[in-house]
Amino acid sequence: MGERSVRFTPGGEDWVDVCALCTDQADEHGWIKEGSPTTPLVPDTSRRRRRFPGLGLIEQHRKIEPEPIVDEPMLRRLSATEQAMVESAELINDSAYRRTIAGIAKSLGEARVSFLPLSGVNPEVVVTVAWDISWYQYRVVFESGQPVRLAERGYELDELDDRFKDWNGHLGVDGRLTPDIPRL
Repeated sequence: MGERSVRFTPGGEDWVDVCALCTDQADEHGWIKEGSPTTPLVPDTSRRRRRFPGLGLIEQHRKIEPEPIVDEPMLRRLSATEQAMVESAELINDSAYRRTIAGIAKSLGEARVSFLPLSGVNPEVVVTVAWDISWYQYRVVFESGQPVRLAERGYELDELDDRFKDWNGHLGVDGRLTPDIPRL
């Protein structure tokens, strides 16, 4: 009683009151805050199936999996830090943020990319994607219900701490992030 609470939905159906101290944990678990904008993710294939019912079967055969960032034999030779960078890139590439990054890159051109694994009990990687006039910073927490989240964004590169400016990755034309790891 008397405590301010925020309503979250864990699965999109029921609402739960969360105290102000626990909202960060609700975010980490992927819960959606009441009133926050949500983007419905509808696969393109479902729209096509309504118009052309047989097309879905053909598309299943044509679906091509993206190439892994690092091949399995090389992945075994990487250090723990390099493995964290590769895993964080794969998580971002599989998220809806990849499309956002690709769209911004179409307007602003080539981006600088930084992967910074943080030390601590829970493995976490800070991924920074920056252009001359804008930057976005994502936190990848592997043991979380929502492993990728937008942490910060800004307009000037001077706003970034120098440790986030070690440009050790690159952005592909399709919006896929890849860490620059020397191949042996």
